[in-house]
Amino acid sequence: MNKWTSERIGELKGKRIVITGATHGIGFEAATVLATKGAEVVLAVRNTEKGQKAAAKIRPVNGFQPVSVMHLDLADLESVRKFADDYSARHDRLDVLINNAGVMVPPFSRTKDGFELQFGTNHLGHFALTARMLPILQSTPLSRIVTVSSIAARKAKIDFENLDGSKGYNPMKFYRQSKLSNLL
Repeated sequence: MNKWTSERIGELKGKRIVITGATHGIGFEAATVLATKGAEVVLAVRNTEKGQKAAAKIRPVNGFQPVSVMHLDLADLESVRKFADDYSARHDRLDVLINNAGVMVPPFSRTKDGFELQFGTNHLGHFALTARMLPILQSTPLSRIVTVSSIAARKAKIDFENLDGSKGYNPMKFYRQSKLSNLL
């Protein structure tokens, strides 16, 4: 079996890619590699200061291809709406949307809109973002949507009677549930 490496990614010049949660981890690494292949990368991040630092690290290794930073807080549906509106006002195409950002096993808390934080951020925020970005994705030939999940989804069940955590909260259970929701 051949091992897949980033060397197998083709030329991406002229492609525009939005990556959520691109300040560190998988999102940062994906943004870096995709930018080195010539893509214009938009880092959609909650903390724009960290986003600017990530962009500054990416630019020198990609031949200074365009790397921009836009604010997006997936735990706030108004922020999701504003991001989609701002993006669509600035750009006429979106080749790839990578839903990567995530929250993992925090103490119980809620999103700005009152959802359990992990379900609200990891699933509902990305679901709303994808829905709002769908018109520009549909108008871009051969566009793609990638949603990053987790192996943790394998042990998940969705508790429809307790999506908000009000009947008990287990951080890992709710993380798994959010990641299974991504897959579904």
